Amino acid sequence: MKLQCPIEKKCGGCQYLAMNYEKQLSIKQDKIIKLIGKYARVNKIVGMEDYLHYRNKINATFKYKKSGIISGVYEEGTHNVLPVDKCFIEDEKADEIIASIRKLIPSFKITVYNEDTGYGLLRHVMIRVGKNSGQIMVVLVTSNPIFPSKKNFANALKKLHPEITTIVQNINDKKTSMVLGPRNQVMLGKGFIEDTLCGMKFKISPNSFYQINVEQTEKLYNLAIEYAGLTGKEKVVDAYCGIGTIGLVASKKAKQVIGVELNKEAVKDAIINAKINDCNNIKFYGNDAGKFMVDMAAKGEKADVVFMDPPRSGSDKPFLDSVIKLAPERIVYISCGPESLARDLDYIVKNSEYKVEKITPVDMFPCTEHVESVVLITRKDN
Repeated sequence: MKLQCPIEKKCGGCQYLAMNYEKQLSIKQDKIIKLIGKYARVNKIVGMEDYLHYRNKINATFKYKKSGIISGVYEEGTHNVLPVDKCFIEDEKADEIIASIRKLIPSFKITVYNEDTGYGLLRHVMIRVGKNSGQIMVVLVTSNPIFPSKKNFANALKKLHPEITTIVQNINDKKTSMVLGPRNQVMLGKGFIEDTLCGMKFKISPNSFYQINVEQTEKLYNLAIEYAGLTGKEKVVDAYCGIGTIGLVASKKAKQVIGVELNKEAVKDAIINAKINDCNNIKFYGNDAGKFMVDMAAKGEKADVVFMDPPRSGSDKPFLDSVIKLAPERIVYISCGPESLARDLDYIVKNSEYKVEKITPVDMFPCTEHVESVVLITRKDN
């Protein structure tokens, strides 16, 4: 099936959209083999059966044109807004809600933000969908806390889409390319949604990090837990833990889990998520994970397993040195950046007594060039 998108060549988001899905998987598999296949056999990539409309978080930018108000995404490398009505990788209901917001704007006399002049109220709209729970959050990002008739606007949108569970106003009054600001005001509902992942419930706030493809995340996490070889006796460190997803899933099969994350808001969400799931064997710390592990090693503390899930840029040498110093039996590296993964594996193998044992790519982002991988790293004397 060949998919055709009117802005495909300008958007830059879906590099492989027009390509047969099996071909997409083949290219990604070959990429991982080429980059890190020298360390261990690369297992078959884990793909999706239905690989469209998987994104559970959607951002839309609004702009005035002579023809009227448009909403969509920035053209690659520019701040020119490309109109989007339907996207092949975005949640379909989210796209419908954004179209409704676009139609409501004139009747409520809402001004659309202009980046050049700094004039206008509505900057962006973000939709978050709980794929398993069905809950939907709408976040209206404004340049000013004063939002005339906001209750009426929220009620009008809810009437059009009763499936919306909460609507939040996020205030971003800075001249920045960041979508969200630090302040949120609840317009309707609780101000957050919940979703289930690997049988556990997670609270998702407007600013929370949550994986955008839940179906593939479950496969990814199950693989990571399998690689960790948990038996119920292990002490586990979840570095870069975010809102605690992988650590909480691991806590069901480990003796003790420590989650470490620098983002304070994410740590707050992680603590709440532990309470929601009645997980008493996990603790979260707001700290630099590398420094935390060096301190653990200095105190003579041990960890059996370290999960590391760094950003696309990968880890740095101080962090990798801290993992090596802590000397866990197994390191499970979850990567969304193949090039940085290759660099980090090279450093670990050359500077420690560890070896790469297993590699499995996972297609978290179909129709794009991105590919995730799960890697098991063990001590050479094992």
